[in-house]
Amino acid sequence: MKQNITRRAALAALSSAAAVAFPGLSLAQADRPVKFILPNATGSGVDAITRAAAPAIGKALGVNVVVENQAGASGVIGLQAMAKNPPDGLTLSVVSNNVVIFPSVIKNLPFEMPGDFTPIAVLGATPLVLVANPQKMPTSSSREFIAALRAKPDGYNFGSGGTGTILHLAAEMFVDEARVKARHIPYKGVGPMVTDLLGGQIDFAVLALPSVQQHIKSGALKAVGMCGDKRTSAAPDIPTFVEQGLPTYVIDAWFGVLGPKGMSAATVKKVNDALVQAFNDPAVKETMAKQGNTIAISTPEHAQRVFRSEMERFAALVKKVGIEPQ
Repeated sequence: MKQNITRRAALAALSSAAAVAFPGLSLAQADRPVKFILPNATGSGVDAITRAAAPAIGKALGVNVVVENQAGASGVIGLQAMAKNPPDGLTLSVVSNNVVIFPSVIKNLPFEMPGDFTPIAVLGATPLVLVANPQKMPTSSSREFIAALRAKPDGYNFGSGGTGTILHLAAEMFVDEARVKARHIPYKGVGPMVTDLLGGQIDFAVLALPSVQQHIKSGALKAVGMCGDKRTSAAPDIPTFVEQGLPTYVIDAWFGVLGPKGMSAATVKKVNDALVQAFNDPAVKETMAKQGNTIAISTPEHAQRVFRSEMERFAALVKKVGIEPQ
């Protein structure tokens, strides 16, 4: 009898410890890995960021972290898959600001943003860069690049990871600001689009800097300009378009973490705290700096406000550049 009581007490103690380590999760659940379902293809900026931080996030949470890419339908498929999971903190997504553009560009969106999710944090921003295949287009400066586009209206094309994504919108904004024409070629993810850009099947694209740094360094792709308002320390030699005569062309990509709808406040706080700890890890900070990412992790409350306000901002931009909902 005493042995049974001792065993029962030990199990109770372990269960209490698990609850403290990860509020809202049972001991059995805490033994499972935390899965990040990314609505982006392998090779995207979000993918590079998540995989770089995953070991540190796992260490902060005290569990293993698994990263699973579920690209398709511009990211809708992956978000749907994540949303169907229990709100226990074991299934999350790292997302770009694609998710706040969806309501403006996708008809019959199968979920409400952000109402059908739990915003946990805005993590920071990643710089966008317009790159071109130097075998297909003159790229020594934005002036030369724009002149080539004007000389052959509709003679060039640009790719994106999907219709209505931040990469699509950023390229459409460039076309609008530069007063040129180019044909949009949407892909099912960034990876295959970059492959075709390298192969010359498409001419140019806007991409997250981390996803194309190696190709810029090798000379396979040429950076025409950074899309933010200032240069990035990760690529200080690449001028902005503001410097090159397009003073109102400024856009970047922020990224954050979402969970399924209905996560408890305690679980949200635990995940948010773990993200703060992970992104302050020296190795992660070094990688983020090399990629050019700016990390500034928000509270869950601020994340909720950002998701809603950014939906309004991007709705106006979508209307301005004339992207029709599909």
